[in-house]
Amino acid sequence: MHPGTWGGIVGGGIGLIGGILGTYFGIKSARGPRERRFAIKAAVLMWAGVSAYVALMLWLSSPFRSLLWVPYALVLCLSIVWMNRRLARIRQEESQT
Repeated sequence: MHPGTWGGIVGGGIGLIGGILGTYFGIKSARGPRERRFAIKAAVLMWAGVSAYVALMLWLSSPFRSLLWVPYALVLCLSIVWMNRRLARIRQEESQT
């Protein structure tokens, strides 16, 4: 088998394991029930979004595949900012009660 294929398989496997561990510890470190619910919903949305991105990368033809990075990067960055703000607001509200 070609070394590039092995690198893709091993790198993809390491990335998948990192995503699973990050999701697990992100949910486990939630401080309250409301924060945990949000962490689970956010994880499901992010896994669905990344899975859709990977599926489109495999399905689309070459010129469109290259352009897919633009909306993916934009949506990913905006999602991270929104989730961090929402998480901070939940933590603040839970600390007041």
